[in-house]
Formats: sequence, C-alpha cells, structure tokens
Amino acid sequence: MFRLWAKIFQDNHMLRDACIPDDSEDTRTHKIFRALDEACYQFDLSRPIWLDKTIAEFRRHSKARFTQDNFVESIDFDYLEIQVIEED
Repeated sequence: MFRLWAKIFQDNHMLRDACIPDDSEDTRTHKIFRALDEACYQFDLSRPIWLDKTIAEFRRHSKARFTQDNFVESIDFDYLEIQVIEED
C-alpha cells in the first residue's frame, strides 16, 4: 500500500489535510503524481509546478513543500506539503 499525506499550512498551523492511498501496481512516480492530483482536486487547487528545489527536497526526504512560487494562480495559504507516509 502506498499513501501520500497532503497538508495545507497557514502561519504554521495545518488548515486541511488528506491522506491519499494507492494500491495499484504502477511506479512510485506515477503514484506520487496521481496522489498529488487527487489532493489538489480535494483542496480545489491548480496543479503545482515541480521546481528543481522541490524535486531535490522530495528525493532527499520523500517530502516537499509547494509555496506560491510553485503555483501559477494565487494561493491563500503559505504552502502545500506532501509526504510519502507508507510504501510497499
């Protein structure tokens, strides 16, 4: 089972969160992108852009923060954080 935890933060307080499971036989990368798409759908957000620093952070810690720099549209929170919490 693969699970990704998505959280929205404002002033260091978590406003919303969602845990997205994926038990498909797909690759880890596809699971991450699909889970991020689902989280953005649940939070009614546009899909963030993966910048080089975001990719490097995710590779090191299986966790990434998407700030205003990662979104084309304006956001009303400080950042969206995703974290892989369970992998097969």
